[in-house]
Amino acid sequence: MDRLTEMEAFATVVDQGGFTDAAKKMGISKSAVSKHVSALEARLGARLLNRTTRRVSPTEIGLAYYDRARRVLNDAGEADALVTSMQSAPSGLLRVSVATDFGVNLLSPILGDFLLEYPDITVNMVLNNRYVELISEGFDMAIRVGDLEDSSLRARKLTETTKRMIGAPAYFQKFGRPQKIDDLNDHKLLHYSNQANGNVWKITAPSGEKRQVRSVGWLTVNDGQSLLNAAVSGLGIAYLPSFLYADAMRQGLVEEAIPGLPVETLGIYAVYPPGRFTQPKVRAFIDFLAKRYTEKGPDNW
Repeated sequence: MDRLTEMEAFATVVDQGGFTDAAKKMGISKSAVSKHVSALEARLGARLLNRTTRRVSPTEIGLAYYDRARRVLNDAGEADALVTSMQSAPSGLLRVSVATDFGVNLLSPILGDFLLEYPDITVNMVLNNRYVELISEGFDMAIRVGDLEDSSLRARKLTETTKRMIGAPAYFQKFGRPQKIDDLNDHKLLHYSNQANGNVWKITAPSGEKRQVRSVGWLTVNDGQSLLNAAVSGLGIAYLPSFLYADAMRQGLVEEAIPGLPVETLGIYAVYPPGRFTQPKVRAFIDFLAKRYTEKGPDNW
């Protein structure tokens, strides 16, 4: 007899507490289940079940064998599911969480191409600037920028972005250009209100020392595009990722505030729940993004 079938019959008897319910669960006769279990015990040379007129329970050896057998059966089931999943066409609802700045500027413009390529997938993209719990909040994946928190989530790096302090030429003409980090205390700083570390900029000095600067200024807003618009208007200095400021810098609308400072590079990641295999719809979207961003970053946006 098939070894996995014997294992499945035995494990189902233990799970269901008897041969009758196990037979119903497996969709075979009670006598067939009994034959599978008897064959297993004969092959192993050990009694795995205590049988009485009222109940069936595993012996000490049977309980130890059950733990290993259930693991093997689960792995076999996942292997079958993996093959089925990898051969099936991507489809279904894909719920994606993404930061507003990145979603509006870099995801929304290419989303139509993805939907045309995969017409059986529907996308629900949620733009927000908070850290979401993927599993408990029902998301299939998220796009995150910067250092990833320690977690059980799987991650794939898509590309990189840099982060610089930028301001308009008119601002520097009027208020002067800071020459060092300490000079920022005398300037008008534009604050991003949803930063995890509050109204503090973490900046690396030329020496490699990590410095912190409080960014309270004329404007506090939870949207990076609004901060860029304010910087272009000459309202102050903003600390933004390159996917926001790159185009404005190419046009000469903004300049780097302190060019001599080391540039901070941030990874851009697709994160998704752990598991032995990835859902086709998630895998398709991540592969699509990786392909579209392959020549992007850290400054080429």
